[in-house]
Parts: sequence; C-alpha cells; structure tokens
Amino acid sequence: MSDLRFDISSLHAAYRAGIGIDEVIETVYARLRAADDPGIFIHLADKAALLAAAAALCSFDPVAQPLWGVPFAVKDNIDVAGMPTTAACAEYTYWPDRDATVVARLRAAGALVVGKTNLDQFATGLVGVRTPWPIPRNAIDAELVPGGSSSGSAVATARGIVSFALGTDTAGSGRIPAGLNNIVGLKPTVGALSAAGVVPACRTLDCVSVFALTVDDAYRVFSVAAARDAADPYSRDIAVQPLAVRPPVLSVGIPAKADLKFFGDAAMQAGFEASLATLSRLGCRLVEIPFGDFYATANLLYEGAWVAERYAAIRDFMEANEAALHPVTRKIIGGARKLTAADAFRGLYALQAHRAKLAPVIASVDLFCVPTAPTHYTTAAVLADPIETNTRLGTYTNFVNLLDMCGIAVPTGTRDDGLPMSVTLLAPAGRDALTAALARDL
Repeated sequence: MSDLRFDISSLHAAYRAGIGIDEVIETVYARLRAADDPGIFIHLADKAALLAAAAALCSFDPVAQPLWGVPFAVKDNIDVAGMPTTAACAEYTYWPDRDATVVARLRAAGALVVGKTNLDQFATGLVGVRTPWPIPRNAIDAELVPGGSSSGSAVATARGIVSFALGTDTAGSGRIPAGLNNIVGLKPTVGALSAAGVVPACRTLDCVSVFALTVDDAYRVFSVAAARDAADPYSRDIAVQPLAVRPPVLSVGIPAKADLKFFGDAAMQAGFEASLATLSRLGCRLVEIPFGDFYATANLLYEGAWVAERYAAIRDFMEANEAALHPVTRKIIGGARKLTAADAFRGLYALQAHRAKLAPVIASVDLFCVPTAPTHYTTAAVLADPIETNTRLGTYTNFVNLLDMCGIAVPTGTRDDGLPMSVTLLAPAGRDALTAALARDL
C-alpha cells in the first residue's frame, strides 16, 4: 500500500472502503524500512504489540473515536507507558508506568503509538543535530538539518510513516522542524495541552505540539487532546472552537521590511513575499509592524530566568552525569550555574516590560504572519557553528511563548531553488482556531 495516503480523512476513507488496520500497520513499517533512516526513532513499537493494540479497538467508529486506527509518533521526552523515555540521553532513561495525559487522550480516541522519536537532547535546540543517536535526515534534502528539537517527529510525519506526531515547543521546536520538512506544525496556546508526563525544558513556557500533513489533521488532534488537567499546574481552560470559516477580512501584522532578517537567503525572502501576496489575494489587510521589541523579547529566552529553568529541570541528573550530556547541550544548560536569583528576577522584569509595551501592538491586528525560519542550513554548517546557526533559526519563534501567543506553521509552496517555504501565523492566547482557519486557506 505504498500509495496509501496517511492524512486522517484519506485513511478513514480507506477504512470505510474495507482496508484492514493490519495493512495500515504493515505500511507503517514498510515506509520506515524504505526511509532507511536510523535517526528517526529512538524506540519503535514491536509490530506484534501494535497489531494487538489495533485488534483491541472497537469496530470502526470515527465519531466515537475520531482518531480510530491512526498511527502516530511521540517525541521521546513525552511518556508512553511500556516504552522508555530518554530525552535523547541514554543515561537518563526511565520506563514510565503510565502515558502522558496527552498520549492517553489520543489513545482513547483510537490512535496507535508507533514509537518514540529522536530530538535535540533535553529539547534544547532548534537544529535537530544535538543527539547521541544518528541525526534524522531532512525529508526534503538530506544535506539540510531536520530542525529541532522535535526532529524525529517532523521527519516521521513528512515521510508519511505516521499520520501525525507529537512534539514539544518552548522556543520553536514545534514550528521550525515543520517548516524545514514541508509539513504543518501547530503550537497551541501554552497550557491548552497538558504537559503532565513531559520531561520539562522550561515548565513555564513548554507546549506539547502537533505535526501533521494537513491543517485539518493538526487541529483535529489538538481538539481531541486539549483539556484542563489537574496533574499539570500550568494547564489552562482554553475553549476549543470549531475550525470554522474564517472572517473574510483580517488584518495581518507582518515585520516591517527594515526588520526582516533572512541572513542573505534571497530565496527565502522571495518565498515570504510570495506568501504575503497570497494573503493579500485571500482578502487580508497587511500591516507592517516594527519588530525590534519582538526580537528583544526573543533575546531573553537564553538569558537568566529561562536558562535557569532548563538547569532546574535536570539539575540532579546533570550534577551526577554531566559527561552524558551532548557537548552543546552541556554548554548551554551548564551556563546557568553562574546565574543568581537576582538574574532570574531581572529577566522576569524585562519580560513584563516587553509584554506591556507590545500588548497594544499585538491587539492592533487580528493575527501576525512571519517566516517560520529565516533560512535553511546544512548539517555541516550547523556542526561548524552550532550556537549562532541555532540562534538565527529561532529569529521568528523565540518570542512567541514568552508573549503567550499561539501559532501554526504552514507550507506555502516551494522557493525558487525548490526548497520548501513556510510561514507561521501567530495570535494571542486562545485564538488557535483563527490561526488554523487562515492557515488552512494558505
């Protein structure tokens, strides 16, 4: 079934037409073999166990179970009962006895876990190469980085091995890999999806994210998984609106031309301009917004308070097993040792000042459109300069969770050189349906 489409609507249509769930599972493993990429998964479900889980499902009923028979992958910093959680660090491995809340909700909706995917270790990075396992290969061009930290989840989805995958997103990890692999990446409002059972990076900012082949699929998964969870103190009541027809006229904030950063990538700049032209044709009113304060907010993410959060998350493990960390991960998180409580408060005060200043700017438009990433980097370029290239990739993502915005990365075609072009739509917390509705039209 090499031609079987794995978007959820097509898959469910195939089930209605009589395809067996065992055929779908065989297709999953056949596509994984064809990909011949040992970097995608850290742990793969035993086929017999997956077939048994499929056999345990009730009869096909996509109303009662909207994800019935849909294969998905889980980033390996999110717990799946019976599978190890490593956060891409073998020495950190533990075996959870229960699913993360979000995984449990998806399984209850009929979805099937194929395995645990590779990542930038401890979800620290936007490049996808900071792992002791083989680096996952970009699904479009093997010489390019896959993007991180949710690298394996994005590649597994882009290659059609699974219908969707879970990632996490603190600084852009659910958007950058989507953009670089030509798929959809939904980063929900912070707290909309429970983080219970997720290895924290920055607990105050972490989101579980969704990679999918279509906007409708991403939003369907989000709708199933979103719910307040008493097990997660950062969980929030976010009303999940239906993915309805968007308003015919929307004001869309875009970075002022003088503030756009593409780092010499003319093809990305041209691709973004083409995407804006599409928005105009869709009836959107484009409003240029100075972006200096957004960039200043982004710069806070790898300063005081939030580096200290990353250190706090793994401090006990790191102090006893520092040599187990990837060298770049160790350098970044280890830098928090010199920080003081005063440094953390200084960062929090700076963030509050930026939030106050930007609140009327954010409120002045319905939503924003930015490039998902400013450029594509080769793996060789990132390995040669791991910090600066990573920082640049986060140009349009690092400020989003700090400002409590939701977002969705969506493909908008190919650039002049054939590489994928992607933009990200952003809006204030709770407007996930609005960003998805416009993303679907794009």
